[in-house]
Amino acid sequence: MMDTPFSLWVYLATTPLTWLTLTIAAWLLAVRIATLAKGHPVVNPVLIAILLVGGLLIATGTSYETYFKGAQFVHFLLGPTTVAIAVPLYRNRAIVRRNLLPMLVALVAGALVAVTSALAIGAVVGLPKDILVALAPKSVTAGVAMAITERLGGAPSVTAILVIATGILGAIIVTPLMNAMRITDYAARGFSVGLASHGIGTARAFHVDPIAGLFAGIAMGLNAIVTSILVPIIVHYCL
Repeated sequence: MMDTPFSLWVYLATTPLTWLTLTIAAWLLAVRIATLAKGHPVVNPVLIAILLVGGLLIATGTSYETYFKGAQFVHFLLGPTTVAIAVPLYRNRAIVRRNLLPMLVALVAGALVAVTSALAIGAVVGLPKDILVALAPKSVTAGVAMAITERLGGAPSVTAILVIATGILGAIIVTPLMNAMRITDYAARGFSVGLASHGIGTARAFHVDPIAGLFAGIAMGLNAIVTSILVPIIVHYCL
């Protein structure tokens, strides 16, 4: 009788539907916790969901490969979700046109600072070259960042961790930081967090204000293009 629950779990743990269901349940629980905290930026649902799922994987001894067989269905939705950002972009195209020049200037400056500052800090603390390469595209959405790192001979898995950490950190500090700096323009706030913290920051921006989310999405997409051009050049000449 004691072996029955364990045997059942061994069977369930190998089915993709189990981990898909647990991932969705962890996210819903994380959103509920964040709602009870009244949307406080420190109580980030992405971070909570990662801790819940990660803790469960460690506790059950489940490999990432087994988990991803179910989670890949959620991963697939990243593409359509990113493309869906075009809908608010089209609806607010007049606002975007008015801010086109400031956005382009901020894009180039922000992308340069994100890459060079990461490499400079990493070099000062003595990180090896492959880790520096993995660190350079940390402010770009995970799929693009990992592709850049792999092409340059870095460690894509390290990049994935850095990308997630950067996104969560940006989502947590953006609201109090912008408030402290007395920046009230939601277009500027959103563009900043999208540029620095990609998808996770963009999700936070949409939660705060639709215009902030719109500009965060624009920044996330444009930064993926600019950084994929800048990083190989900077790495070639600096490393």
